[in-house]
Amino acid sequence: MIRHIVFFSAANPDDVERIRKGLMMLAQIPQARHFEVGRNLQSDPISGARVDLVVYAEFEDEAALAAYKAHPIYAECIALVRPLRDLRIAADFTAG
Repeated sequence: MIRHIVFFSAANPDDVERIRKGLMMLAQIPQARHFEVGRNLQSDPISGARVDLVVYAEFEDEAALAAYKAHPIYAECIALVRPLRDLRIAADFTAG
């Protein structure tokens, strides 16, 4: 199983909810066996970069992750979210 975690910050804090709603579009892509978007609780005062939202998803394998990223909804989400975001850091790893 592949775990996919992405951190986002909004360029304008007023856009966090718009970004969250845009990211929720990704939940419609069938290749994700688990998908969620959450607001960062901002509970780690040591961290230098502000992270507003976290995407967490699980995929059966790398092929499923690649199919997810190739889905038209993924491209639609990027078109909506990219102009509103500042930071984006993604990490994918094999669970277990």
